[in-house]
Order: sequence, then C-alpha cells, then structure tokens
Amino acid sequence: MSTTRKAIDGQAMGLMMLLCLVWGMQQVVLKAAAPDIAPLFLIALRSGIAAILVGLLMFSRGERIATGDGTWRPGLFVGMLFALEFLFVGQGLRYTSASHMVVFLYTAPVFAALGLHWKLPVERLQRIQWVGILLAFAGIVIAFFGRSPQTTIGSPAVTLWGDVLALLAGIAWAATTVVVRCSSLARTSATRTLLYQLVGAFVLLMIAAISLGQTRFNNTALAWGSLLFQSLVVSFASFLVWFWLLRTYLASRLGVFSFMTPLFGMAFGVWLLHEPLEPRFLAGALFVIAGIVLVSGYGWLKNIFGNVKR
Repeated sequence: MSTTRKAIDGQAMGLMMLLCLVWGMQQVVLKAAAPDIAPLFLIALRSGIAAILVGLLMFSRGERIATGDGTWRPGLFVGMLFALEFLFVGQGLRYTSASHMVVFLYTAPVFAALGLHWKLPVERLQRIQWVGILLAFAGIVIAFFGRSPQTTIGSPAVTLWGDVLALLAGIAWAATTVVVRCSSLARTSATRTLLYQLVGAFVLLMIAAISLGQTRFNNTALAWGSLLFQSLVVSFASFLVWFWLLRTYLASRLGVFSFMTPLFGMAFGVWLLHEPLEPRFLAGALFVIAGIVLVSGYGWLKNIFGNVKR
C-alpha cells in the first residue's frame, strides 16, 4: 500500500467543509435535544450504535476484531479518555451554551501539539506554532473572564463551570490523540482504533448516565432525529470520512481546516438556539481560532509563504 499523500484538492476541501459543518452542528443538536434526551445518555447510545456499525464494517472487510496484536492496553486507555471527553461534554452542556462548548472543545489541537512536542522529536513545535499556542491561551483567558449576567444563559459562575468542563473535554481529546500517536495504535487500522473508542464510551458513559440519573428519553421526533444524526452521521460516517482523508491527503494540510468547526458551532448556536454571543467571548474565540490555525496549519502556511518568497 502506498504511503504517499496527495496535496489538498477541491474534493478534500469540500469534504472538510462538510465535516466541519457536521462537527460544529453536533453540540447544537445535543443542546437542542436536551429537554427530550439527556446529552450524556444520547452520547452513550450513539457510541453503542456506531460501535455496532463499525464492527459490521470491519466484519464485511474481513478485518479481525481480535486484540491479540497488543493494542488492547492502549485501546482500553483511549476508550477511557474518549469516554471522559464526552462525560465532560455531556455535563458541560447542562451549564454552558453550545457555542461555548464547541470553541473550548476545539482547543484540543493546541493541547495535543504540546503533548506531542514533549513525546515525539518529529513533532517539535516551531516558533510560529509557539506564537499560536500563546494566542490560543490568551483567547481562553479573554473568553473565561469579563462575563456579565446579561450575556450568559445562567449566572456567570454557572456558565464558567460549564466552560471549564468544555476545556477539560478538549484536554481529554488531546490526550487521546497523544496516546494514539505514541502507542501501537499508530500502526493499527483506523476502524479498530475508532471501535476501541466507541466501545469504551458506550460502556463507561452508560454507567455514568445511569449512576447520575440522566437516562431521560422522551419519545419525540426531536429525540429520535438527534439520536440518528449523532449515531449515523457524526459517530460513524463523519469519522470514517475523516480517516479516509487522513490516508489520502497530507494530514498537516487537513488540520488547518479545523478552525472552521468552532466558527460553524458558534454560528449554529446563535442562529438555531438563539444563544447570546457576548463580545468578550467572541474576541477570545477569535484568538483561539487564530492559535489553532498557526499550530495545526504550520506546514500549510510554510508552504504558502515559501512559495511567495520563491
């Protein structure tokens, strides 16, 4: 199998735009459906359904699901981290807005870059990436502070707690990325890695939902529609498309598109849920997005400005 990767073309840009739109929408759907189905319960159910679909896909391809290749230990770990990430997401959405959640969740590339810089020599951060990290952290500080009761869904303290949970979700996601890159999972199939994550999330989040009494499910069109969207589109189809893109195109070029997800998330939250968008949070979000572009898009930016110099 060829190890070469293609440069970004029109197909890749279109698919990345669609993926970022879907990923930006998922927090809004979780929040919108919360009165009919608890976010934590919805995430647990979608993980279980998607795990079954991934397992069937692997079976149809003749791909073994056995764990004799030594990946079960890091697989168990990433399953726990994946569950922890969405535990923070599910709980955080009870206190903060979907637009806040998506911005703080997508600080993950920044934290992942820091972890990989420490663990892998090939992932050492360059100067411009350190500038991006400083911008992202400055944005987090700006977005966290300066709230007023008029521009938050609940009290500023309640919203702040939800934002902290959202940031912890981003850190858990980053930790998952570091474990995958630095373990035997880096040499196994994407579907197996995804299966470990989905099974871990289903088991642990279902236990958490039952323990916390968050198993509400009203038999409404919104509840069923959100479950189908989250299971089939988000947890199954979008991740498979993403892994195909990673196998086909240069990862460094794809990563820079991640800045669109928080933009879509904020737009959908304000448009569909009528969430307030306080100016200070918006300013902080722009700093975070700029940091993501510099950290994740270093190779892309280097290529552009290198061509300009020539």
